[in-house]
Amino acid sequence: MVKLNKIYTRTGDDGTTGLVDGSRARKDSSRIEAIGAVDEANSALGLLAVALDKGEALSAINRIQNDLFDLGADIATPGDDFEPSEMVLRIVAAQVEWLEKEIDSINEYLEPLTSFILPGGSEQAARAHVARASARRAERSMVALAEHDPVNPQALAYINRLSDYLFVLARSQNDSGNADIKWTPGANR
Repeated sequence: MVKLNKIYTRTGDDGTTGLVDGSRARKDSSRIEAIGAVDEANSALGLLAVALDKGEALSAINRIQNDLFDLGADIATPGDDFEPSEMVLRIVAAQVEWLEKEIDSINEYLEPLTSFILPGGSEQAARAHVARASARRAERSMVALAEHDPVNPQALAYINRLSDYLFVLARSQNDSGNADIKWTPGANR
């Protein structure tokens, strides 16, 4: 269990931050950028959660927010050993599979897509689209990190599925897709 008695430590005043293995990274490094992007996505999910009614969607968002803390810890653990242990958090295949099942479950009840849709509709859908865009930014940051440092393949799969999940969740919040706002190509030329 984490226990934080003091919020500021002054150890980051030199522009670095600590990683799980005890090493330090510059705050503008691609690793810290990826961790920050995951944190931003998690914050967007928190904003979505306050707009959801109690139920399956809210329960899922709460679970995903917890997983995103695991994902942040995974990214903050340098190296190429992606096996979890008692002391090392790693995203695992079961977390990715759970997201896939959730996507399939929601998608089963959605109207088929006949057009691209605009991010919006209900307040809940709009917030889900903001969270989706944040998750995609986190994915881009993680891919950039993977260009030069090993990144857990399950972590990359998880963040990729998360944007898919948030897309179908947004549609579900728009009357199962019936209230989606469809894109009209070239409508304003």
